[in-house]
Amino acid sequence: MSSRALRALALATAAVAATTALAACGSDDDGNKKAGTTAGADAEATTLKLGYFPNITHAPALVGVSKNLFKDALTGTELQTQTFNAGPAALEALLSGAIDATYIGPNPAINGWVKSNGQALKVIAGSTSGGAGLVVKDTIAGPADLKGKKIATPQLGNTQDVALRAWLKQNGLNADTNGGGDVSILPQENATAVQAFAQGAIDGAWVPEPSLSKMLLESKGKLLVDEATLWPNQQFVTTHLIVSQKFLKEYPGTVKKLLKGHIAAVKYINDNNADAQKAANAQIEALTGKALKEDILTAAFKNLKFTNDPIASSLYTSAQHAEEVGLLKKVDLKGIYHLGPLNELLKADGQPTVSDAAAAS
Repeated sequence: MSSRALRALALATAAVAATTALAACGSDDDGNKKAGTTAGADAEATTLKLGYFPNITHAPALVGVSKNLFKDALTGTELQTQTFNAGPAALEALLSGAIDATYIGPNPAINGWVKSNGQALKVIAGSTSGGAGLVVKDTIAGPADLKGKKIATPQLGNTQDVALRAWLKQNGLNADTNGGGDVSILPQENATAVQAFAQGAIDGAWVPEPSLSKMLLESKGKLLVDEATLWPNQQFVTTHLIVSQKFLKEYPGTVKKLLKGHIAAVKYINDNNADAQKAANAQIEALTGKALKEDILTAAFKNLKFTNDPIASSLYTSAQHAEEVGLLKKVDLKGIYHLGPLNELLKADGQPTVSDAAAAS
């Protein structure tokens, strides 16, 4: 081949390479520019949209944002956040693509798995255990006294709603989805339920922290059911971290960095509890305009355990409860967990790995 032909071939090859490189750095069909490595296990996005709630049960998210732990981990990726009152709303945002990942309760995650035939999301880490229960008026001594009463939950089909309905059924009481039955269940935002209880408009509520401690300390409510007592070893998933499968498939490198920030947040809370409480409270104030009172903050944190373990066995049981109360058809949850990246990071950090196994029969 002549020298002129060789030079032409070299120029053509360079042009193809340049065109390929530009395409790799272009936008995907969501307009989210790919950054850095764009294929394989290290693919990253320029933006990560993360959802969470302004609740103490979402303390790893609150602390992770407040202390810039996500920002530090997500090098090269901008963190955008959005807050929600309850799981179903966060789930809809994930399903619509408005967010890429979110902290959420088990039952909305299960519902999302069912709605999408197992195609929409993956649970990638645990976050919080405990911190929920049924607070009632002092005159209510047991399940029988709840007949004809009004009890609030954050939202129909959310984690606390399912827990209440399952507990009522186990105690021979029924409640339909329209507020009828032996017990009238009223979906209300947590803040609304706290206010309604204080005013005597409702007889109680099955709520997460810090609403639970607010109702106990500010309105002199009675803790009729501490949900932890209903679970083996008093451990159950209150909050875990999920990601859309689309985002996970396209940007596994970003998901791994999100997990790195999450692990750092959980570790920070457990190693620096007092400062973590202040950081979480500061973030709640920034989001809602009002910080928690010191006694409520302290009480709420005592009721919670922050962990990377998703406590998978309790998720399977929650699904069974939702089936039993008519909020969910029988579902196969095989494949809902994707814990490989989390366990890889935990192992590298010298921490115990976690499992997606159901409870031993």
